[in-house]
Amino acid sequence: MSTPRTLDFSAARVLVVGDVMLDRYWHGATSRISPEAPVPVVHVQNDESRIGGAGNVAANIAALGAHATLVGLVGDDEDGRTLRQQLVARGVDSRLVTLPDARTITKLRVVSRHQQLIRLDFEAPFAAQTRPRVEQQVRLHLPGHRALVLSDYAKGTLAAAPQLIDMARAAGIPIVVDPKGTDFSRYRGATVLTPNMQEFEAVAGRVDSEEALIERGQNLRETLDLQALLITRSERGMLLIERDRPALPLAARAREVFDVTGAGDTVVAVLAAGLGVGLRLADATALANLAAGIVVGKLGTASVTLDELHRALHEHAEVPTGIVDEEALVGYIRACRAAGERIVMTNGCFDLLHPGHVHYLQQARALGDRLIVAVNDDASVARLKGPSRPVNDLQSRMTLLAALASVDWVVPFSEDTPERLICKLLPDVLVKGGDYRPDQIAGADCVQRAGGEVRILDFVDGHSSTRVIDRIKERT
Repeated sequence: MSTPRTLDFSAARVLVVGDVMLDRYWHGATSRISPEAPVPVVHVQNDESRIGGAGNVAANIAALGAHATLVGLVGDDEDGRTLRQQLVARGVDSRLVTLPDARTITKLRVVSRHQQLIRLDFEAPFAAQTRPRVEQQVRLHLPGHRALVLSDYAKGTLAAAPQLIDMARAAGIPIVVDPKGTDFSRYRGATVLTPNMQEFEAVAGRVDSEEALIERGQNLRETLDLQALLITRSERGMLLIERDRPALPLAARAREVFDVTGAGDTVVAVLAAGLGVGLRLADATALANLAAGIVVGKLGTASVTLDELHRALHEHAEVPTGIVDEEALVGYIRACRAAGERIVMTNGCFDLLHPGHVHYLQQARALGDRLIVAVNDDASVARLKGPSRPVNDLQSRMTLLAALASVDWVVPFSEDTPERLICKLLPDVLVKGGDYRPDQIAGADCVQRAGGEVRILDFVDGHSSTRVIDRIKERT
């Protein structure tokens, strides 16, 4: 499935399982130091409660317009009841299990002038005997969902993580895991694992270069039988290490950072919602990276709304057009896909640009939002057309193509066919003109395997570069 033209997560049904908690905040002014100890005195003027942990992941998913079901453990106490009320208010289908002898996990933060002064944690790990109750809830609610999230804060809710992953794999749905601790083997077989840099190095060892990070990441991905590993790196953005694809770095998108609380939850939520509507992993990751940049600009655990994500997407989708190189084009495509745009690609020599070319490229552009034209370099044209061709050199041909309103990007290639380039860029629509069958078109297999489509358009009769050249010869 290709990226939709506009973001719509309403078809995503995501089951979130993990450690839920209540985040409480006391806000007040500080103007003096306590006479009892060298600490500030906070005059508490208001307090608030927010959903935290796995609950915040579910709330983020619901804020995107997706359906979120939450399974977790709470105590039979006031904080547990507050959590349930807030989850319902946020549109989350709450399937929390109440444990009479347990306490709801609560974190209290004292905040003054937008700065945390202290955090107080009220918690005790849940007993191992709660595991069957979590498994029972997941087995009951997993059918009908299109993605599973395991949000692990090492509080005991995910003692049955291996069994939950097995259930989801048997159902054929993607599994996103936000891990905790140093035993990642319990997440074996998940679709994607999302450790931060500190968590990754605690398992794989300290790395001192990008090359070492990618190598160790690939080794860990293979060892755990993951489709991908997504390493979040704070101000350095993210790194997606996917099976059978080059590592994909994404730069951080935050303009201003107020609070990183809950940013990881937002990443997991957007990633899962994207996979839940069939987005490619790289495209869902780009959305998650953009969402993280929004949420760190807010104070406390927070959600990203669909409107906020739309605005940020269109802001970041303003990419350069014209003649580009391959590596730059990869980044431009990623940004445009994240904005919901559909990428079309075609190729040719385009030696003498004529009305047939113009009409063909207009038709191709109408199939999507962006058009890439890949152009044979001079040496490959000579091999294909003979030593007297091309008439116009590569730079001239690309300049004319880039001037057309229907063309967004022009990129050269040196091989006889553009198969390698097409398989690297993976457009949503691959277009070829003439009397071809799809199985005769270079790169068609790659595009179709990735969920794209191949279209064949008719050329305009009476126009070709060879015919133009023959007419010139006849008149000289």
